[in-house]
Amino acid sequence: MNVLVVGAHPDDELLGLGGTIIRHIAMGDKVSVLLLTDGHTSRFRDPSRAGEHSPEVVARVESSEKAAQLLGFDLYFAPFFDQRLDIVPHIELVHAIEKVASEIKPNIVYCHHKGDVNTDHQVTFSACMTSFRSVGQDYPTKLLCYETFSSTEWGVPSGEAYFMPNVIVDISQFLDKKIEALKLYEQEMRAFPHPRSYEGIKIAAQRWGSVIGVHAAEAFMLIREVVK
Repeated sequence: MNVLVVGAHPDDELLGLGGTIIRHIAMGDKVSVLLLTDGHTSRFRDPSRAGEHSPEVVARVESSEKAAQLLGFDLYFAPFFDQRLDIVPHIELVHAIEKVASEIKPNIVYCHHKGDVNTDHQVTFSACMTSFRSVGQDYPTKLLCYETFSSTEWGVPSGEAYFMPNVIVDISQFLDKKIEALKLYEQEMRAFPHPRSYEGIKIAAQRWGSVIGVHAAEAFMLIREVVK
């Protein structure tokens, strides 16, 4: 089984579904992660620094590379700038995603939720919906959205923008490994009670676990599943 995770920023892949990634790999699936930006350039006060290979940007990218090595997934980067995906022509984002997808031919795709408060996440969702239409021979048969802590829960809690998970994955055996991997993104983590804290992530996993009677879980929203 080939699995593709599409994220806007380095750390989204672990925040949203680090445990599920580890579970897929443990089951023998091949996991690839595509990150569309470096996740840092928007923090520069000077907008002309977008795309600059500063120490901060290099550290963020290196964190994702170390996470890939630790967990055993393949890592791809697209050449776009953090918090600027909304000004990138839609077709360029689609082409970047399709280029990777054509190489790995994913059976399952995980992407951001459309109602996230982060605009990059919203744009990523839209590009994925275009990229993974159910046409041709190699389109993925399952497309799911994941929640990203400090983004999904701050979106508008109504209508189609609301995250309504209908797939819950047991990660009881993998939660500690997820936390270990997130420590590679130490600079992005916050103190509890921030949702993007180690304790906050553990609590969320325990909460979803309690829904299905296990110790820890991650939740997803199934967009489409095709049974051939």
